Amino acid sequence: MDDDKPVLEQTTDAISSAADATKGAVKTVVKKVKKAAKKAAKKVKPKKKAAKKSRKAKKAGKKSSAKKSSAKKSVKKAGKKAAKKKKKARKSKR
Repeated sequence: MDDDKPVLEQTTDAISSAADATKGAVKTVVKKVKKAAKKAAKKVKPKKKAAKKSRKAKKAGKKSSAKKSSAKKSVKKAGKKAAKKKKKARKSKR
């Protein structure tokens, strides 16, 4: 501490210099955080696109499985119809 300056002036100088130092530190921290956020956003975006593709693939898979099940049902129905026709033919012969 200087003996030439009054105590009030010395404390205000000290406080203002501390405020300036913290201000500069905060600015650098904010810059670093923004950079990190941008990097994280870039990493996350492609995953979302991949997730959309997988959703579409799942939907397509469901559609194809639905087609398969409907094909199986039609085969079963055809078999039942053929059996009914045979029964009718036997009855008509009697």
